[in-house]
Amino acid sequence: MERSKIFTVGITGASGVIYGVRLVQELLKLGHKVHLVVTEAGWQVFEQELDWNAGNRQSIILEQWQKFGGELHYHTLQDFSAPIASGSYQTDGMVVIPCSMGTLSGIAHGASGNLLERAADVVLKEGKKLIIVPRETPLNQIHLKNMLKLAQAGAKILPAMPGFYHKPKTMEELVNHLIGKVLDSLEVEHSLFKRWGENIVET
Repeated sequence: MERSKIFTVGITGASGVIYGVRLVQELLKLGHKVHLVVTEAGWQVFEQELDWNAGNRQSIILEQWQKFGGELHYHTLQDFSAPIASGSYQTDGMVVIPCSMGTLSGIAHGASGNLLERAADVVLKEGKKLIIVPRETPLNQIHLKNMLKLAQAGAKILPAMPGFYHKPKTMEELVNHLIGKVLDSLEVEHSLFKRWGENIVET
């Protein structure tokens, strides 16, 4: 059985918050510890895209994540006393999913203006896995340069581009494909989608 790992997940105000929701659910279901940070814009998109009442945040955390097991720790944006704000706290990586261009810029320039940006900065400086899942289109030169800067600093850029070779029939299957790609990058075992060649019968 795979050992329990520790991950930080940041959810921002980009469209596609369902990706962040599903990633946290899956990590908890697999028995891992998750430190969760959601931006104010992220909470707004929960309302807009998922019809969640963001006015009752504790209720959302209980209903959407804590029933999956694992160990969940939610931190507010300005909680710089959180363990993930320090490089002395050991984690197995961080994912910002979905990542807005504003948050991407803050991380790329080392702003550390809130806990999400600080946690990402810590992961980079400690040489841990940082996975950025941008969700924006079209992309201008500023966006692309910021992504390049992060990639050069050691982050992995994993755009929200679901594949279709597994012949998805539902939106859930499309979401799961992307989450599976994120879990692959985190080196976390999963069975969220069929891999290329799995449905080929050898003769």
